[in-house]
Amino acid sequence: MRVLVSLTLLWVVSATATESELPLRVQSALDARNVPHETLSAYVTDVETGEILLQWRGDEPQNPASTIKLVTTLVALDVLGPAYRWRTDVFADGELSNGRLDGNLVLKGYGDPFLVTERVWQLLQRIRLAGVEEISGDLLLDDSWFDVGEYDPAAFDRQPLRAYNVAPNALLMNFKVIRYWFEPDIANGEVSVRLDPPLPNLQIDNRLGLVNGSCRGFQRGITITTNESVDEVTFSGKFPNGCSRYAMDRTALSHNEFVYGLFETMWRDSGGSFSGGWQKIVVEEDAEPLLSFGSLPLSEMITRINKHSNNVMARQLMYTLGAEANGAPGTEDSGRAVISKWLLDNGLASTSIAIENGAGLSRKTRTTARDMVQMLHFAWRQPYMPEYLSSLSLSGLDGTLRRRFSDTGLVGKAHLKTGSLDHVTAIAGYLQSRSGRRFAVVAMQNFEDVHRGPGEEVQEALLRWLYEQ
Repeated sequence: MRVLVSLTLLWVVSATATESELPLRVQSALDARNVPHETLSAYVTDVETGEILLQWRGDEPQNPASTIKLVTTLVALDVLGPAYRWRTDVFADGELSNGRLDGNLVLKGYGDPFLVTERVWQLLQRIRLAGVEEISGDLLLDDSWFDVGEYDPAAFDRQPLRAYNVAPNALLMNFKVIRYWFEPDIANGEVSVRLDPPLPNLQIDNRLGLVNGSCRGFQRGITITTNESVDEVTFSGKFPNGCSRYAMDRTALSHNEFVYGLFETMWRDSGGSFSGGWQKIVVEEDAEPLLSFGSLPLSEMITRINKHSNNVMARQLMYTLGAEANGAPGTEDSGRAVISKWLLDNGLASTSIAIENGAGLSRKTRTTARDMVQMLHFAWRQPYMPEYLSSLSLSGLDGTLRRRFSDTGLVGKAHLKTGSLDHVTAIAGYLQSRSGRRFAVVAMQNFEDVHRGPGEEVQEALLRWLYEQ
């Protein structure tokens, strides 16, 4: 489902809105790969003066892939503020005395997007410091702050175990992802499989064999299958003995089962006692928590979202916008409504824009290069501009750009968000030229196989040209 927003832009620039020609080096990059010029949308302006340096099909709606995260994170900064923190509340459902909780421990989530294992460990230490050593009852889980509804992780690309397809959840832990480590045991002709984190409620059936060969090939020859409830995972195939170690990240279990398994393992590792099961509940509104565990601030969260293009974190952010602005539970529709209203209030579009999930993992999302540049100009003038700028990948240095432009003069000169899907490639952000001028730049291409290399070549040609301005 998507929302279309038609808006009137309150925007003044010093140049006229006439179509310009593509720089010669950009034309050459397109021609070398036989990619039609009309597949590219590009828009470049000076962020200080508003001068338009390039507009090529700037009003053509395109799929922006993950560059749409720039909209989601900007709205969050403006609506929630850079210091906003999520919380996870802990309740003692029973009598707590001398370190023993005679009853249940309750966790209520409010959508923390980065409750990874290291942060869960800190949460458990806080619980221990609050006096809980032994839990006689069950683990009760409340994830009602979000309402995700029916969610099919295979709907986008029929890859339900991929981390980028994880559904949002108000009590999300470690992105619901397991890292499997595979190592050859040559002496016994076997392959060992280790789990990080190890979950006692996840069963592994290891049918892998060894084969002579170098460490290469899709998934190193490993086939992964699961049962319907994804609590039994089977590995089969032939693993090359030339691999000293290989890692594979995949999702497992339901959200609540994952939380339970992770809690059970880490609680015991921390020295605590627990042997109960788990139940899903809704905490009464007037209940007093034993403690509240705060997340990292939003300013740090958007860095993880934009630099590493984390889809589930971006979706958590969209649900959070809905819950905070329109009341719980947060939903995809309510999050879109917040973004739509914000765009209207700030006059930040001149054509229709379609936002589906706020992360860009979508075939329906649309925007234009001009719209994106106008949004970048808005962000440049805000007091939280430094936080927004630093959330983008630095060319040739980190994030999704760490392996790009490393042998060019562009290293460290651009802060950019990248986007890539099958047949889609895009960049959006800021660049400082050799002369010291700063530009907002957006380029999007939707064309068959453009994600396989041609798109990046065109982007590099565009940025090289811009750096010389």
